[in-house]
Amino acid sequence: MWDGEAAVAALPTVLEGFGVTLVATVLGFAVAAVLGLALALIQRAGPVWLALPVRGAAGFVRSTPLLVQLFAAWVLVPGLDAPVLGVLVLGVHYATYLSEVYRTGIDAVPKGQWEACTALSLPRRRVWRAVVLPQAVRKVLPPLGNYAVSMFKETPLLSVITVHEMVHEANTYGSTHFAYLESFTLAAAVFLLASWPTSVLVRRLEARLAH
Repeated sequence: MWDGEAAVAALPTVLEGFGVTLVATVLGFAVAAVLGLALALIQRAGPVWLALPVRGAAGFVRSTPLLVQLFAAWVLVPGLDAPVLGVLVLGVHYATYLSEVYRTGIDAVPKGQWEACTALSLPRRRVWRAVVLPQAVRKVLPPLGNYAVSMFKETPLLSVITVHEMVHEANTYGSTHFAYLESFTLAAAVFLLASWPTSVLVRRLEARLAH
């Protein structure tokens, strides 16, 4: 049965884990956003000798589970702190998905924009920086938001490499105080309260940009 006192007692521990979860999400998504854009540019405009292996590596990462990647990184890079390793693995994993999102946005830039840049003899770097990327990023903001929410909900996987995120803390508290129901319910509630408003904002942004 639900124990209100146990829930109140578990709340600080769960919120402490939420702090770790939030930091991992923010930093991991920052890595994914920057690296994903770099991967997209390499595959879209880079030399063939570089674009092909990058595309192959990105496809490999997308085709393997995040859990397996975390275990592999934990074994292959044993000296790195678990939170740092978790952020990097999250970032690399999601960068491969964001690269496809960016590529879609780039391909959605009207052909006339490219032709106008060619007619004006604009430098290639300026075309990307001032014309293509601002339009592409604007188009892909909603999908980027959706992937940020997905990353947030996948952070419990970091517990397999001993990162003390929210679910890990809830499980630890539940096992030491025999309060699994209360601790896991609180963790679920925090996930809901954090992700649901963000999802609503992403949908509103998507509707606004569609007009």
